[in-house]
Amino acid sequence: MQHKFRAISLSYKNTPVEIREIIALDETAIQSLLIKLKEFFNVRDTLILSTCNRTEVYYSHELDLSVEIIKLIGSEKGLHDVVSYMEYFKIFHEDKEAIQHLFKVSMGLEAQVVGDMQISNQVKRAYQTTADMDMAGPFLHRLMHTIFFTNKRVVQETAFRDGAASVSYAAVELIEELTSNTIEPRILLIGLGEIGEDVAKNMVYLPQAKVTLTNRTFAKAEAMGTELGYEVIPFEKVYEAMEEADVIVSSITTSEPFITKGLTKKFDIQSYKLFVDLSVPRSIETTVEDVPGALLYNVDNIRSKATETLEKRMEAVPQVEAIISESIEEFYDWKKEMMVSPTINKLKNSLEQIRKEELERYLKNASEKEYAIIDKITKSMMQKIIKVPVVQLRAACKRDQAEEMIDIISDLFDLEKENTKSKGK
Repeated sequence: MQHKFRAISLSYKNTPVEIREIIALDETAIQSLLIKLKEFFNVRDTLILSTCNRTEVYYSHELDLSVEIIKLIGSEKGLHDVVSYMEYFKIFHEDKEAIQHLFKVSMGLEAQVVGDMQISNQVKRAYQTTADMDMAGPFLHRLMHTIFFTNKRVVQETAFRDGAASVSYAAVELIEELTSNTIEPRILLIGLGEIGEDVAKNMVYLPQAKVTLTNRTFAKAEAMGTELGYEVIPFEKVYEAMEEADVIVSSITTSEPFITKGLTKKFDIQSYKLFVDLSVPRSIETTVEDVPGALLYNVDNIRSKATETLEKRMEAVPQVEAIISESIEEFYDWKKEMMVSPTINKLKNSLEQIRKEELERYLKNASEKEYAIIDKITKSMMQKIIKVPVVQLRAACKRDQAEEMIDIISDLFDLEKENTKSKGK
């Protein structure tokens, strides 16, 4: 039976965040699941990807193990009713659809923000975990390196990864640009709603910055600060923190402006103070920029920049899909060669075994010189005999008929019997 590469996927496309959170796997759970898949089902070439937007398992096996894998995920998460979440999982039963899906995910075509740069690193980390646990064979190694090469082509040959296409990442990109001449810029993030949380996570791309979080619910700020390694202050100390900050990002819900021109005038602004208003309705008075040294950007400025980038990325999608198609075709050429290689080796070994047995049988009394001549002649004959079936096998690969040709040659030369015989020896 041929092993198929398959996948199960639960993603933001048809699963609400509260269920994605329940199913999501941390690094420890991923490692545990990999071990169980190996021990219980002897799966090959396994990759587990779990992010805030998706949880996916890719694996090679002759059987469809999707239900068993979902049950194992439930076991890891302590969910007794995990089968009730079955409707949220999309199953990829065939090699080509599973491989194509992994390519699309890895390139960012399946991301919430099309072309998201984070997904590429997340896929690399998932592969590293698999490789470290010795659960990647030649198939998965080749597939992943083809994906990484394809990603480089996408970056070099298209505009798909240019600029920031999400408001949160565009805000961080803006901050990086405007603080480029400041050593260790002090950034205060006020409010950790959906967009504030995204900004906090994207701040990791500013390794030199000193980030401080504050939120009306202190426990949420504390949890995120611990996760990301940021300083956290109680909301009551927000005004003192604003005085010290070089950059103030406001992402809170308020009916009245939270940061006013009057408040900003009280700050001792030495060179500049950057205000980024990501709130809707706005939480920073527009007149703040009248204060010397105060720079103000609001969500509309940033969204406009992100929308423009997203439009360029969408225009590049056909190019990305064309590159993916080329890469998959190249990978399948290699896969087909891999499929016939064992049969070619069995055939060579079988004929070589016959050749050696016949030499031993008839050349017991031959001289060294005679033996060398006949050995050379029979080797040459064997190479010519094997040439036709090898050519036919490779041609069958191109026609997607490799399996049929493998069966014919195996039956014709009785390769399974020969293989068993050689193992017995």
